[in-house]
Amino acid sequence: MACPFTLAANAEMLYGERPFLERVDAIHQAGFLVEIWDWTAKDIPALATSGAQFSSMTGYISGDLIDVDGVEALLSSARRSLEVAAELDCPRLNVHGTGLDDRGLPVAPRWSTSGSDWLRAVDSLRRLAELGEEAGRTFTLENLNTRVDHPGTPFARSEETVQLVQAVNSAGLRMNFDLYHAQIDEGNLIERTREVLPWVGEIQVADNPGRFEPGTGEINYRNVAKALTGAGYDGVVALEAWPSGDSDVALERFRDAFTVAG
Repeated sequence: MACPFTLAANAEMLYGERPFLERVDAIHQAGFLVEIWDWTAKDIPALATSGAQFSSMTGYISGDLIDVDGVEALLSSARRSLEVAAELDCPRLNVHGTGLDDRGLPVAPRWSTSGSDWLRAVDSLRRLAELGEEAGRTFTLENLNTRVDHPGTPFARSEETVQLVQAVNSAGLRMNFDLYHAQIDEGNLIERTREVLPWVGEIQVADNPGRFEPGTGEINYRNVAKALTGAGYDGVVALEAWPSGDSDVALERFRDAFTVAG
């Protein structure tokens, strides 16, 4: 039995009873890469010298892909995020169809998108990808679910995020394929994964319902892991889930789900 993937875990959601640096250290000591969200609330020098290896971080603080002022805010905060990513040596910076508040809700909800919205979003992402390429880092556009966690978010479904990534067609922009979100809004995870895999820069996971670790809900992550291996994927799989109980146990369940028989 072996794990063909690079495994990471989100420090925002695990070990919630501990100070943040201790969460990062616990994930690192368990053998996982670390992912973080809003870097503005973090002690970046302390994180940079923590010994942890970072896999992904939030790539913007405000803004969106459509509104003129929102696009400039997105690009401005993306430049600042790239500076932090350099300090942390973090290769991927995550973005969404629009800015989200601290509850995960869109700051400016948009319930439909027009053709001109799509054209502006492609142009915005192309500019973002250029920043990524110049810095030697990759922005990842994440699909979200709109039924439970992020109602009103534009370009949320995986079919929309991958179309935008394909249209930009740059090494500076890939897709962050979140299987938890896809399960809620779309399902058909294995076939959908195979379809989008050429454009994927990272995969994130949690079980459904509850957004807990694999093994607590309806998603057969062992079969998903086998399908990923069969399709040739050996990149990052990240746990972005709440622990159903003990965080150590959650990490072990995650590791076990993505350990594939040879």
